[in-house]
Amino acid sequence: MRPSQPITVNVFVVSPDTRSERRFDLGLTVAQLKNKLELITGIPVQNQEISVLASEDAPEPLGVLSDDSKPLGYYGIHDWQVLKVNDLNPATSFTGQLSDTSQVDKFELSEAEYAQRQDTVLAYKQRHKIGRFADKPPEESQKPEKVDIPVGARCEVESTEEDFRKRGTVRFVGPTEFAKGIWVGVEYDEPIGKNDGSVKGKRYFECPPSHGVFVKPEKVKVGDFPVEEINFDDEEM
Repeated sequence: MRPSQPITVNVFVVSPDTRSERRFDLGLTVAQLKNKLELITGIPVQNQEISVLASEDAPEPLGVLSDDSKPLGYYGIHDWQVLKVNDLNPATSFTGQLSDTSQVDKFELSEAEYAQRQDTVLAYKQRHKIGRFADKPPEESQKPEKVDIPVGARCEVESTEEDFRKRGTVRFVGPTEFAKGIWVGVEYDEPIGKNDGSVKGKRYFECPPSHGVFVKPEKVKVGDFPVEEINFDDEEM
């Protein structure tokens, strides 16, 4: 008993603008196939040339469906072969134009025009306060620091060097422009400071060069600190 012959075939249909997988009856004539392919590829029947390829990257076709009266089975088409539909007269159809965007006029807007439109993503974000347009949480009001350091008081500034006491007089207590918070301006007794009472062109108090410094209140100890001369000369000759 002979095995039954397949009555349909699964193939890939490719054209300049389309690619799809299709199933066709092997009893379908080439003329009937072309009518179906016009709906799939957009290529008019009279312009179609149908080649059969073993695969899409095959260098040469296995044959051409040249007789409109013959059924597909006549050409021995097998499953998963490729029907390549060429357009013999693309000037009369839209073949290739669907994927060619070089001749399409682009719709462009300037940033100012885009910002004025109300149907854009930008406008939506602005209306609903999304992303960078969201309301910023109010900054927590910081309570002013309580600093009990009177201007004019004698003080000693904390030092990282053992047995090195940096003494001076408090000349300024308050906020500054160079940093947040409360700062204490001290005039050192000796030229061991960093400035003359001014920072970045803003003067907070007067003192000789290299005698002024600004420190945080916790670094300052107020008390009866007499002037203590620092010997900068070498102890040994």
